[in-house]
Amino acid sequence: MLAYKRVLLKLSGEALAGKEGHGIDPDVLGAICDKVVEIVKLGVEVSIVVGGGNFWRGARNGQKIERTTADYMGMLATAINGLALQDTLESRGIFTRLQTAIEMREIAEPYIRRKATKHLGKNRVVIFACGTGNPYFTTDTAAALRAAETESDIILLAKTIDGIYSADPKVDPNAKKYDEISYIDILNQDLKVMDSTATSLCRDNHIPILVFAISDPENIVRAVKGEKIGTIVK
Repeated sequence: MLAYKRVLLKLSGEALAGKEGHGIDPDVLGAICDKVVEIVKLGVEVSIVVGGGNFWRGARNGQKIERTTADYMGMLATAINGLALQDTLESRGIFTRLQTAIEMREIAEPYIRRKATKHLGKNRVVIFACGTGNPYFTTDTAAALRAAETESDIILLAKTIDGIYSADPKVDPNAKKYDEISYIDILNQDLKVMDSTATSLCRDNHIPILVFAISDPENIVRAVKGEKIGTIVK
């Protein structure tokens, strides 16, 4: 029994890096894609927004590089990850489309909402790269925007942590894990789940967010089946 028909999976670049912390770990990439294949075969329509932090952290890496340029470099990093996801999924027999917010026609389609929703309706996995195509916006905001545009039922926010806590559990052993929390509480408590723009966009468009640990890729399957994992934001 599926809890959601159309989902947007938000992957950070770091999730693809594995223990090395940079680049792409083929085993980690393969394990994640195996579970995406599984939910597609269950009948779930899947889109993916991927970050690029395993190659470039935008403003953080580019302290001596002008902010706009640093952000564009980060967008190009997401395209590398998008190509890796596309190739790995297609090697497993899943039809995909890579769409980028910055045109690079030789390797990907430009992002067009109608095309994206048509692909989803044909059970193709659509991978969105290059964020929103604009500097000063994160891939979290891109995930919220694409989820709204494609009328996704939920954002599956895959993290290195197993949910949302009142504080960083690595720093504060008394941090409380939430099973459910509202958008406004995230904003008021300044919890670093998504950036404030993305959180507000989800709130305004009534898009729930499920935050869970990607260290166990099986959580992707559990999420679409409605099993109780992580933290739900609604």
